Amino acid sequence: MLFRQSLFQSVLDRLDTEEDTPEKEEAAHRIRGLNVSFAATVPGGETPEVYRPDEAYRDNLGDPIVPPELEPAPPEPEPPVMPEHLSRTTRQEVAAELAITSDHTREALQEKRRSFAKANHPDSVAALFREQATTRMTLANQLIDEAIRRLKR
Repeated sequence: MLFRQSLFQSVLDRLDTEEDTPEKEEAAHRIRGLNVSFAATVPGGETPEVYRPDEAYRDNLGDPIVPPELEPAPPEPEPPVMPEHLSRTTRQEVAAELAITSDHTREALQEKRRSFAKANHPDSVAALFREQATTRMTLANQLIDEAIRRLKR
């Protein structure tokens, strides 16, 4: 206790006296006159309120920037063209394409499966043609699985 006051009360009193006395100087970390910007005017004599900093960027682009509402609509993309091989979806056509014979080994049949999937997998074709690609892959897998089962006999 200082002079019959608690420590808390003495801190409050000091804060009150500091508030009452006006500061003679602003904080040292502030620089007077630079609170808006470093440049009072810009080339051409415009005031900083009128000057738009994005204009300098646009000047360097070379091409005029068209507002989005005046920009022409992009052309509609052409619909994808179905590859010719996706039109062959019967079991006989897929079998003829695979050309499986009794001379093929298990490894050769697995290689046929991989190469067929590389060209016909549904994930590698346009969404419009996924049904045909799925049908072709299903038939090819069935034919190759049957050939592998025949090898085990």
